[in-house]
Amino acid sequence: MKVLVTGSAGFIGFHAAKALLRRGDAVVGFDVVNSYYDPTLKEARLRLLEQTARERNVAYSFVRANLADSAAVNACFAEHRFDRVIHLAAQPGVRHSIDHPHDYVQSNLVAFTNILEACRHNRVPHLTYASTSSIYGANTRMPFSEHHGVNHPLQFYAATKRANELMAHAYSHMFRLPTTALRFFTVYGPWGRPDMALSQFTKNILEGKPIKVFNHGKHTRDFTYIDDIAEGVLRTSDRIAEPDAAWRSDAPDPATSNAPFRIFNIGNNSPVTLQTYIEAIEQTLGRKAERELLPLQKGDVPDTYADVSELEAAVSYRPATPVATGVARFVQWYREYYGV
Repeated sequence: MKVLVTGSAGFIGFHAAKALLRRGDAVVGFDVVNSYYDPTLKEARLRLLEQTARERNVAYSFVRANLADSAAVNACFAEHRFDRVIHLAAQPGVRHSIDHPHDYVQSNLVAFTNILEACRHNRVPHLTYASTSSIYGANTRMPFSEHHGVNHPLQFYAATKRANELMAHAYSHMFRLPTTALRFFTVYGPWGRPDMALSQFTKNILEGKPIKVFNHGKHTRDFTYIDDIAEGVLRTSDRIAEPDAAWRSDAPDPATSNAPFRIFNIGNNSPVTLQTYIEAIEQTLGRKAERELLPLQKGDVPDTYADVSELEAAVSYRPATPVATGVARFVQWYREYYGV
């Protein structure tokens, strides 16, 4: 197949594109490569994608442009006929959204509209796109299920990702465009973003600096290893969304529809406390962290826990990498990449 992967210079987009190339699919990457975090890391990911394509002798090209530019998006779709579109580009960061909401309007709303329109007019067989566990917001019923209501987001970032799901449903209903949303749960692993906790903790521990531990380390996260995420992305992209024949308009299920629309959680289904996560880093590094204990940050969700039964039923897959294993692989990559 020929697959468009937006955000291919980003953490999840890079891994998804690499997995596609490794199995023999042609890939077109699309990314603006902005400076939200160090572009050097993004450029290194792009070089590795080029290398992977050469080694596998698979077609690969890259478009360096902004998805909020509809002309650039339309030009890409005019040049290529895509069998699948995997939309992973977005403005990430819960805390960044507190003071920079307009970044999210352009990257998460305008850009997504351009992707929906391009998929509609070019009759793309299936659009798979990134959502987030942050959507569950004020909901405290565990584990989080796609069948739960999610209309109480706690930050603007989550609100824009929920808007993506609603926008996609409208296109699935009006234009019969098959769409699948993937709610990712705290993704970590090699090539991870330097602004994420794992990178910051590892860097500070190695440099002998204190780490900031919010909510005194008591909140829990369903940490999900990046290779498990990439596998889930590919499997759900392969499975084209279909209408749910059992869907009822008098008791609507948020996870499905009478349109070709689906939502899946992708999480490890095994939450651990932040303290346990830090201990795994300490054990791998062979060093103790100096902790600066702080209250829960504004907009943070205390706990996350993914119900992945729908994912497993649909594509016979569930993430399973233990945190200790995933953290050890990240630390090995971190030492090699940064020369520590």
